[in-house]
Amino acid sequence: MSHLIQAKHFVVVTLLGSLFILFPQFALASEGTSHLIDLTTHWVGYASVLVFILAYVLVVMEEKIHLRKSKPVMVAAGIIWAMIAAIYAQHGDQVTAGNAIRHNLLEYAELFLFLLAAMTYINTMTERGVFDALRSWLVSQGFSLRTIFWLTGVLAFFISPVADNLTTALLMATVVMAVGGTNYKFVSIACINIVVAANAGGAFSPFGDITTLMVWQKGILHFQEFFNLFIPSVINWLIPAAIMSLAVSTEVPDSTNETATIKQGGLVVVGLFLLTIIMAVSAHNFLHLPPVIGMMTGLGLLKFYGYSLKMRDKRGLTSDESQGELTMQIEGVPRSIESQEPFNIFQQLARAEWDTLLFFYGIILCVGGLGTIGYLALGSQLMYVDMGPTTANILIGIISALIDNIPVMFAVISMMPEMSQGQWLLVTMTAGVGGSLLSIGSAAGVAVMGQARGIYTFFSHLKWIWAIALGYAASIWVHIWLNADKFHIPIT
Repeated sequence: MSHLIQAKHFVVVTLLGSLFILFPQFALASEGTSHLIDLTTHWVGYASVLVFILAYVLVVMEEKIHLRKSKPVMVAAGIIWAMIAAIYAQHGDQVTAGNAIRHNLLEYAELFLFLLAAMTYINTMTERGVFDALRSWLVSQGFSLRTIFWLTGVLAFFISPVADNLTTALLMATVVMAVGGTNYKFVSIACINIVVAANAGGAFSPFGDITTLMVWQKGILHFQEFFNLFIPSVINWLIPAAIMSLAVSTEVPDSTNETATIKQGGLVVVGLFLLTIIMAVSAHNFLHLPPVIGMMTGLGLLKFYGYSLKMRDKRGLTSDESQGELTMQIEGVPRSIESQEPFNIFQQLARAEWDTLLFFYGIILCVGGLGTIGYLALGSQLMYVDMGPTTANILIGIISALIDNIPVMFAVISMMPEMSQGQWLLVTMTAGVGGSLLSIGSAAGVAVMGQARGIYTFFSHLKWIWAIALGYAASIWVHIWLNADKFHIPIT
């Protein structure tokens, strides 16, 4: 299966790169960038595309060669920008390349800090047992397999808009694996349902997916405008879910006696996270500040609360020592409670997905470099002028099923084609839910494949692609019909 995935990714990336090289006549200078040098037919342009393709091939082969995906794209970004800067320097321009890369760095910094705050909150809720408590409740209730199928789907759909779709999918997958046991048919189909639900739920919220977050932070759509995608997103999940549920048994498996309790402060952390989301939205909508300001302020509040948890834990340890229960210490920490160290917020910060965060750095700078060369203007002309925005935006979703939706969406945002609000909503949705067409098309699908290895596979997902494609097509039709008035509102 891994060879098939690698081949598909290699073919797609190579075709995209070849498209850029073979049709340079489509290159246009975007508005406000007329001072840029068109390098689409220069050796630097060709070399940059080649470097990016090679880097992305290594990204695709991550599981096979055990090379973290951030490494090749970070190196590729440095090489691409070094070549661009050298050419501008030869033309006596020592300013333009630096300004262009600083623009990309600013976009990355906002995304990085936003995600770092969100990841720290998710890690803290995990450490406090919030998700374990939800999982243990589900597996101990004695629900039928079909009820678990629908419950995990509904929860995945409604949790992913707040938490990320990856965390949500992994959480729900543990539930179906615990309930399903050796019923691999149920586990497989329930995992497909979870992946589709998590991706669909993340499409109508700026917090649900990296792509929606990028669109919101760029100011293309306002926070409340994303909720125009709620009903289309429901359709996207509900149609394949209804079809697949017919293949799920109504058998009631033996319930487990698993119990898990939320640690002290867990619900407070949930409340702080909701407050942080409100602050991020308010900073953007009312104060016209980047949403990251609200997120980082919320992270500061979490650190304050983490301090109070740490001091409470320390007082508890000191009390135990004073009662003579603990006598032997190592560097001031009682030996018998080494596993019960005081809460440390920086441990949760350290558990962030650093490889993913650095991967975003490489991708944003690589795509930004190709845009500075002129290839994004080329792509914009080819897709959004020649094909038309509706066709192009539907195609974006299909491409997202083959390669990561993050570079695809960042490329669209960098192109900034002239589109109505309805079209921006369309591409936001398709980039988010298009990954559900294949198990390799989204982070949620790849992660669940790893968790349910050998049960939920590429081919087990492919078996139901026709049902998922029906949901994809129906969600697009419903959006175009339901939000028809939005297709006449230009983005300013």
